Amino acid sequence: MNAMLQMGGNTVLSSPKGYVTVSFDRSNTIDISLTAFLLTDTDKVQGDSGIIFYNQPNGPGGVASLLPSENAGNTVIHNLQFDLSKAPAGISKIAITLTEDNHTGFANVRNLKAQVRSGDTVIELTPSSFTKENGIVVLELYVRNGQTKAKSIWRGFDSGLDGLCRDFGVEVEPEEQAAPPKAVQALPVKEPVKAPPAPEKKIVLEKVKGKINLDKGQKSIMIEKTPEITATVSWKTGTDYDIYALVYTKDGRQVDVAMFGAAGVPPLKKFAGGAVEHMGDVGRNSFSTKKEVIKLRLTNDILAIVPVVYSAQSNGTGSFYRYKVSMSIDNHSGTSVTISAKNANDNDRIYTCVPGILQNTPDGVIISPLELYSLPNSEHRPKLRMGASGMVEVVMDAGPINNYK
Repeated sequence: MNAMLQMGGNTVLSSPKGYVTVSFDRSNTIDISLTAFLLTDTDKVQGDSGIIFYNQPNGPGGVASLLPSENAGNTVIHNLQFDLSKAPAGISKIAITLTEDNHTGFANVRNLKAQVRSGDTVIELTPSSFTKENGIVVLELYVRNGQTKAKSIWRGFDSGLDGLCRDFGVEVEPEEQAAPPKAVQALPVKEPVKAPPAPEKKIVLEKVKGKINLDKGQKSIMIEKTPEITATVSWKTGTDYDIYALVYTKDGRQVDVAMFGAAGVPPLKKFAGGAVEHMGDVGRNSFSTKKEVIKLRLTNDILAIVPVVYSAQSNGTGSFYRYKVSMSIDNHSGTSVTISAKNANDNDRIYTCVPGILQNTPDGVIISPLELYSLPNSEHRPKLRMGASGMVEVVMDAGPINNYK
């Protein structure tokens, strides 16, 4: 369901979790930050953990997380993931805010808009014009009578982040004391974003051999790293799936290897001279089982590989469960690991599945079963990030939209 939400309006979301994106035209003179506040019924934070910003991107318990921002042409996109079912005790609302750090006001920000995606609901929010305001409460996500709701706010402040902090009960020291607001110690000074360091903690797993089947929820395993490993995705004929690979590098980059591109991401059939290589699109052939293969010749610069199974909306409907999608990782030295889409339902409007992730370590390849699915109607690619555990994580629906092949 797609809908427009007018300023001051509210609507019920079909799920307690989803994503918020705020987009605007790029400017060389205006620097805009997104900050989320976790609020009680009195519209106040409970403490330091109630503020989510670029130096503290994850809220307690997984209630909300800032995701990497994107640049799509001349558009900047800020992303936030939320799950109000994981809200700490006493927290009933998330306020999504923007501040601009050049004190020129949001009157100079062009094409500002927001979107909420939750379950099968997509809500568009567009503000009226602004003048000298340099802080805005964009929207609120909250729980009322057991329902998760979104409200379009677009309320402006002319006191920037300080005004927002005071409004939500954050203690702000007087300016002459040269002390930044409590709980947002680093907000006044932005440091350049650096690539996450490679994990230093050594993960020890006993290597397994033979034919292994993994289901969602089972523990990770390690297999021997051989000169060439293949990731093969197979499915029953009747629809045209495609696979691509997300590659996460030691310097914190994500590279997508695919036969087709996405918004701002041109097709790249192989990466690093064939370290990761897509072996071709099978198309609509007549075989009873279809397969696509990605070859992996893992180098030390690669931290993780995530094969992704995708069905374009233009191909028509198709359930991952109905067509028995599975992924097999084979090191061609006597070991193969299979992960099947056993937890998929018959929803024909889910177009992306991530069966599992391969983490490249000096001791071997760690395989973890994930079986993650996109939101209904979403053709956004997943994104990868370094988790707090030192392992690469997958965030669904947070990347660019796949282009038609």
